[in-house]
Amino acid sequence: MLTIQIVCIGKIKEKYLQDAINEYSKRLSKYCKLIITELSDEKIPDKLNDTLSEQIKEKECDKILNSIKKDSYIIALDLKGTEFSSEDFSKKIDEISMENSNITFIIGGSLGLTKDLLKQCNLKISFSKMTFPHQLFRVFLLEQIFRAFKISHGEIYHK
Repeated sequence: MLTIQIVCIGKIKEKYLQDAINEYSKRLSKYCKLIITELSDEKIPDKLNDTLSEQIKEKECDKILNSIKKDSYIIALDLKGTEFSSEDFSKKIDEISMENSNITFIIGGSLGLTKDLLKQCNLKISFSKMTFPHQLFRVFLLEQIFRAFKISHGEIYHK
């Protein structure tokens, strides 16, 4: 069975978001083994400069790298990544799963991901050019992964 890991910086505090994540996790259990790895975020000071920003990103990205399985296909969520339709995203997941039984999605902290980590990723995807709260984005990602499985299995799912 395909294992999908979502590695994310920050904890979900809002109950309504946790409820949505739990619901999609339950729905996904039919199609894959889902692992959500929440990592602590670094404190961001009120006065932030470029050097400090990079140091914070490096600490968070080190945590991310240490939590990824060695043989995983790594997909970073990045504003500059490739945009997919839901159907194309479904095809991409199917394509990847033919060659790899572990897929890891990375959602970075509020400052983003380092260039070094992005270079290590197999794919960078963007859901939109808009910026979304990281906690809410987890729900978006889970919903799209669920939709991808429904599409690839020829099952009806609302459009």
